Amino acid sequence: MLLTLNIRDFVIVDRLELEFQPGFTVLTGETGAGKSILIDALSLALGERADAGVVRAGADRAEIVAEFDIRALPHLQSWLDEHELGGDPGICLMRRVVDAGGRSRSFINGRSATLQQLRETGEFLVDIHGQHAHQSLLKAAAQRELLDAYAGLGPQAKEIAAAWKEWQMLKKARLEREKNAAAYAEELERLEWQVKELATLNFSSPEWEELQAEHGRLTHAASLMEGAQYGLEVLSENDVACLAQVNGVIARLNNLIEYDAGLKEVLELLEPAEVQLREAAYSLRHYQQRLDLDPERLAQCEQRLGDVHDAARKYRVGPDQLPELLAEKSSRLDALRGFDNGGDEAQREQTAQEQYLDLAGKLSAVRKKAAQELGGKVSAAMQSLAMTGGYFEIALTEFEGNAHGLEEIEFQVSAHSSLPPKPLAKVASGGELSRISLAIQVITSKVSLVPTLIFDEVDVGIGGGVAEIVGQLLKQLGAERQVLCVTHLPQVAAQGNHHWQVSKNTCDGSVVSSIQELEQEARIDEVARMLGGVDITDTTRKHAAEMLGV
Repeated sequence: MLLTLNIRDFVIVDRLELEFQPGFTVLTGETGAGKSILIDALSLALGERADAGVVRAGADRAEIVAEFDIRALPHLQSWLDEHELGGDPGICLMRRVVDAGGRSRSFINGRSATLQQLRETGEFLVDIHGQHAHQSLLKAAAQRELLDAYAGLGPQAKEIAAAWKEWQMLKKARLEREKNAAAYAEELERLEWQVKELATLNFSSPEWEELQAEHGRLTHAASLMEGAQYGLEVLSENDVACLAQVNGVIARLNNLIEYDAGLKEVLELLEPAEVQLREAAYSLRHYQQRLDLDPERLAQCEQRLGDVHDAARKYRVGPDQLPELLAEKSSRLDALRGFDNGGDEAQREQTAQEQYLDLAGKLSAVRKKAAQELGGKVSAAMQSLAMTGGYFEIALTEFEGNAHGLEEIEFQVSAHSSLPPKPLAKVASGGELSRISLAIQVITSKVSLVPTLIFDEVDVGIGGGVAEIVGQLLKQLGAERQVLCVTHLPQVAAQGNHHWQVSKNTCDGSVVSSIQELEQEARIDEVARMLGGVDITDTTRKHAAEMLGV
């Protein structure tokens, strides 16, 4: 429900801060006062296109902020959260700013939003009927959704959409397989021998590291043995070996320490060094014993390395990438073998098709019955809305089907029983279209999800008793949802739960539009003005009071 609307520097509006209430609110005023400005401003906040012309003369920018209560709209709350546009719980703030240069910025709950996101959010919140945009009843999707909602087919429609998606997915896979059968067969054959070749190589990343290390050792075995022998000789095996020299120093100093204890510090350094040199000699001897000049093993290593490098060059990857390549090709091979097994897929496709057609057939039967019922009710309402002899029907045109069922749905209307019906979107008269929309909305008010309805000049071309009926219908609709109506008829204005008057004044040489809510006496005067014109007499005031029931 619309809670507040703040308008600043918009066309001829300086500043307006409006608070809305539930029920039926009427907006009246003299011709040219700007009764439709409120609707134009709200439309801008809901995503209508704008240009620099909407900015009040002399102002830098126009700004519109609309606040909505969305506690009864969990689908909108989920949509906002999904698009990271959520705000305070149960509240949605729509803001639009247009600068004097025509540049526009949009915000939802304080976060920057695209114009498309503004429009999508607006479709959850407000439906505007009349000669303005946001006329959702002209959209084929909205007509289908309204019929399904009236018939209580929401869950079935979702189930059919899922069944259609499953069928089309399987159908696409089959068509792709058939189209590319030859290519798949060729690729399958190629992959089979490639996977076999790579699997036969039996190569792994750890082996690659070990193989390189072993080849390095075998290649330089002679140099390694020579180096180990040299180290042993220097450390312990020749006449002037390090260990013998160090041991000699330690023995000499041990004999002298009794004469000078200061040598103890030197001995404490030499003794660990002697131990480490002895350990180093032992390790070198052990390493030398393990070294082996093995030309045969070296040849095996070189052959293995050659095989790996050949495979890597052939497949244009690094040697260490060969195991990963084998995994990729094996996965693709499994997938192609699945494609090749077309019998199972064909059966699954047929089952999915049969399930879709069964669900869609049941949906069609309910839609047909609901279309006749809704068409009859709207046609009956038209007779009391200055469209005597006219009728409304919902055409269900069968076709091969889509995610929404086996028929296209179109709202059609005829001005007279002798004339063929035409699509609702092609109805020439804006007032006629608005009244038909009003009839539809009243009848479907309990199932429609949009909480706020706005009717702009729905009473064009009518008067007297018909005007009173229009007012009664709007008041009836206001019991279900929030309704705002711009009207010039006192019969409609008198039915409102709330009454706002739009006026135009001159301030500092500029024309400024303002809106005020009327209390009882002021409301009597406004209805009297609508009844009798400029000069309000006691008779017209009395008539106005009677119409208002006061």
